Amino acid sequence: MKSKKQTKKKQSPKKTSVKTINVKHLARVEGEGSLYVRMKGKEITDLKFTIFEPPRFFEAFLRGRKYFEIPDITARICGICPIAYQMSAAQAIEQAFGIQVDEQIRELRRLIYCGEWIESHVLHIFMLHAPDFLSYEDSIQMAKDHPEIVQQGLHMKKIGNALVTVIGGREIHPVSLRVGGFYSSPSKKSLTQMLDDLKWTRDAAEKTVEWTATLDYPDFERDYEFVAMHHPERYAVIEGKLISNKGLDIDIQDFEDHFVEVQVEHSHALHSVHRERGAYKVGPLARFVLNYDQLTPAAKQAAQHAGLDTSCRNPFKSIIARSVETLFACEEAIRIIEEYEVPERPYVDVNPVPSTGHGCTEAPRGLLYHKYRIDEKGIILNAKIVPPTAQNQKTIEDDLLAYIPERLRLPQDKLTWQCEQAIRNYDPCISCATHFLNLHIEKT
Repeated sequence: MKSKKQTKKKQSPKKTSVKTINVKHLARVEGEGSLYVRMKGKEITDLKFTIFEPPRFFEAFLRGRKYFEIPDITARICGICPIAYQMSAAQAIEQAFGIQVDEQIRELRRLIYCGEWIESHVLHIFMLHAPDFLSYEDSIQMAKDHPEIVQQGLHMKKIGNALVTVIGGREIHPVSLRVGGFYSSPSKKSLTQMLDDLKWTRDAAEKTVEWTATLDYPDFERDYEFVAMHHPERYAVIEGKLISNKGLDIDIQDFEDHFVEVQVEHSHALHSVHRERGAYKVGPLARFVLNYDQLTPAAKQAAQHAGLDTSCRNPFKSIIARSVETLFACEEAIRIIEEYEVPERPYVDVNPVPSTGHGCTEAPRGLLYHKYRIDEKGIILNAKIVPPTAQNQKTIEDDLLAYIPERLRLPQDKLTWQCEQAIRNYDPCISCATHFLNLHIEKT
């Protein structure tokens, strides 16, 4: 007779659940990308934020072009933030040639940049990101239940575009910007006619900050290294040094001494990382945390009422930071217009010299770095462009690595949706990030 021990059925080993999230096409981002996550139990065994949009090789075909062509060419990198590319390019070339533009031109540049911040931030807040928080598939579905919110966003964006048009000649790929300033400057009347619309947008931006503060945010924080430009006297948009909350304090021309681009197998976009500390974060939340003291009083007050302060490390609350920056951009635009005087000349003369120049501005999505090596005839010998999404890409993957394990009990569709939302926190411009690829072909 067999003992109980002998007759007891063998226990089969406990199976470890395997779950896969595969988002083939990320919705509501600019460009083409995807997300692939594979988990075994609570361990993520594979995670790829993949940028598969073909490389666009802007850096390569800038070589051999005349310096004055560069702002118009780089504007084509992005239809949403062309000013950022034009401005970073122009300032890099100006630094190479030892050119200093006067205060009136700098203020006019700051003004057109405000227009771009308004239209880009508003597009992201209302059309791309808000549907996530309100459980809608897209802004069209959201508009059925919240038409007033969507209409407000569309009108705000229209005014931001109009400001870009008045100064830049057109709202997409403006034509008035050049190395040394502008081809022509707007009249005082054309700008003052914008004041009523901008004051309405300012009031709408205050309401937007209040509204975004009421959204439901996941309980999620990470210890980021925030990197942004900083100016001692004004909220940094087009000029300043580079700083971080972990001790970085450098001039723009020292960018490559501290940051390096690396290639990963699963992405056509390079990852930019800090040489010593790895991933870092750029964009509205980084600017807010590092430059809070330079905001206008109204923007500071709106942030305080929204519960947003410089201790915030929740990437989902970047939508509040964008709203605060929209309010700031409206106030700054109003100030510049009220103080505006038409420059005697809209540009300074340019004389090419062989040199290398570095330029950096704060695109709506974050830091945008340009570097050009130029010969004595003003011909570009080499170009390097590091866009915000390339700088945030490693941080996005790190966010997902930390975010997913605690939410594995969610239904598959909800977890997938939340992963997409975590990516949309960064308002990624995937097209901007796909500039360069080292292609290796193995043949046998």
